[in-house]
Amino acid sequence: MSDKSPRQHMSKTSAKSIKEKRADKRAKVERTFHDHLDPKRK
Repeated sequence: MSDKSPRQHMSKTSAKSIKEKRADKRAKVERTFHDHLDPKRK
């Protein structure tokens, strides 16, 4: 029978907050978007 208890690594908070992760993701998307617009500008 499988273990149904909540996993310990899932309950731990990560080093980055949700806001920081979201900001990083947004910055990454913007960078790739600009690279596609102007491929010479790398």
